[in-house]
Amino acid sequence: MLFSRKWLKLSCLAAMGLLANAGVKAADFYAGKQVTLVVSSDVGNTYDLTGRIIARHLPRFIPGTPSIVVQNMPGAGGIRAMNWLYNVAPKDGLTLGLVNNTLAFNPLYGDKLAQFDAQKFNWLGTPNKDNSLFIVWHAVPVKTIEEARNRELVLAATGAGSTPAFWARVAAAIFDLKVRIIPGYKSQGESFMAMERGENDGNAAPFWASLNSDFPGWIEQGKIRALVYYGATRDPEIPAPYAMDLITDPAKRSLLEVAQAGIAMGRPVLAPPGVDSAKVQILRDAMNAMFRDPEYLRECTQVARLKCDTAWSGEEISKFITTTYASPKDAVEKISEIFAQGQTP
Repeated sequence: MLFSRKWLKLSCLAAMGLLANAGVKAADFYAGKQVTLVVSSDVGNTYDLTGRIIARHLPRFIPGTPSIVVQNMPGAGGIRAMNWLYNVAPKDGLTLGLVNNTLAFNPLYGDKLAQFDAQKFNWLGTPNKDNSLFIVWHAVPVKTIEEARNRELVLAATGAGSTPAFWARVAAAIFDLKVRIIPGYKSQGESFMAMERGENDGNAAPFWASLNSDFPGWIEQGKIRALVYYGATRDPEIPAPYAMDLITDPAKRSLLEVAQAGIAMGRPVLAPPGVDSAKVQILRDAMNAMFRDPEYLRECTQVARLKCDTAWSGEEISKFITTTYASPKDAVEKISEIFAQGQTP
């Protein structure tokens, strides 16, 4: 028995030594290296801006202070980058991704283009949780989501399977609305300009952070009305009712919980599956330290206009994804049905 205890103690010490040694090697690994941050959108939007802010600040918190360069990889609403990060990207800890927030749940919705398992990515953190708004132009004779039931709303989208189109169908199912989706706009900005011209009534899913960044003052100036907003958390700054407070039907509440999971992810950063766990921990620790840094917070808040005090750690994101994938079967099936309506036959 004494020998067994002594052997166990020596084994534990050896294991701890190996882990510590692995951590030291991982820390040394980043000295003089260059990290690539792949952003799953084009240049000029809040994802790209957030990625460049992170690329400037994160190196200060990674042992060895590597440089970080941003590489934009738009395509298929961000799916191109997600598939590449999962299946092709090097797994050496030198390639990271900042990805569209809803993409983690595309496989759950039955998206055949999503060739990845979101639960196998190494999630490193997100600078913010977000919310989406259902907005209409001020000239549209609708002031509440209840009034919206009395007329057809023409809603803009970049594509039939885009996030605005998806949320137009989700909102229609939850709030019993009549909507007509106009796809084909090249960008959200283009759809908003068309809204100003009266070509559409509004948009079912602009992110609060993006709206503040790209069109600051629109709500305060009365140019648009927010009929409702959705997301995993309430935000008292948004001048609209929170969707969860308007829904009493348990089935519709479950449907909304599954649908809005992606919105809550904000601007998530990840590493491909298969990256050494010691490197993953270094990157997670660096992200968490950056999230508390005053210089980073100032730029994140003032330039990207994100609510940067709502950051999530990589561990929290991973747990949230696992919980969402375990959502009630009926809700997942209904969301999958709504999602499929926007897919090309």
